[in-house]
Amino acid sequence: MNDDRLNDLRAGYDRVAAEYAVRIGGELAVKPFDRTILDRFATLTRPLGPVADLGCGPGHVAAYLHDRGIDVIGIDLSPAMIEQARTLNPEIPFRQGSMLEIEENGTLGGIVAFYSVIHVARDEQPRLFTRWRRALQPGGLLLLSFHIGESDRHLDELWGIPVSIDFLYFTRAEIETRLTEGGFAIAESHERDPYPDVEVETRRAYILARNPAQPVSKS
Repeated sequence: MNDDRLNDLRAGYDRVAAEYAVRIGGELAVKPFDRTILDRFATLTRPLGPVADLGCGPGHVAAYLHDRGIDVIGIDLSPAMIEQARTLNPEIPFRQGSMLEIEENGTLGGIVAFYSVIHVARDEQPRLFTRWRRALQPGGLLLLSFHIGESDRHLDELWGIPVSIDFLYFTRAEIETRLTEGGFAIAESHERDPYPDVEVETRRAYILARNPAQPVSKS
């Protein structure tokens, strides 16, 4: 992602952070499929180690996992989003940073990325997924979600607030292909319709992928 796009993305989410927290922070309460798949992800990652919520926004997904006994950290590009997350969830560590440059190396049991890959260009995704896989322990899991579609959108305002943000839409097959190119093994792949009167009218995809690397032998 070039510097201009990255700066626009950061600035846009800084501007909408407070409104985003109000509108999106409680969304899991009305999204039963999301809760179900996060419950399964929590069960699978609990014995593996810490989880990073990448593009965590106001921290609602991190909070949901924390409430289920997961050692979770949230990371977001926007400093204002991190402020919201820390205020709403003081018991969870959050830090500002780019999910394109995460520092963890083979230490994570899981990564969750709900609707954050929608800001990453297609040609950058294989490199991103390779980095994410290397951040995971052998057998570690990635759970990501995104909007399904074939036409991208650029927004100059969101909720009446000026922004300059690109939203990318994908097919399940193309993301699965890029995950595989990044070294992941696909474990589960799902689609669902939008919940009426709750969210944007797009189909949603959820992919659970595993780092298939084997532990290094100590013999």
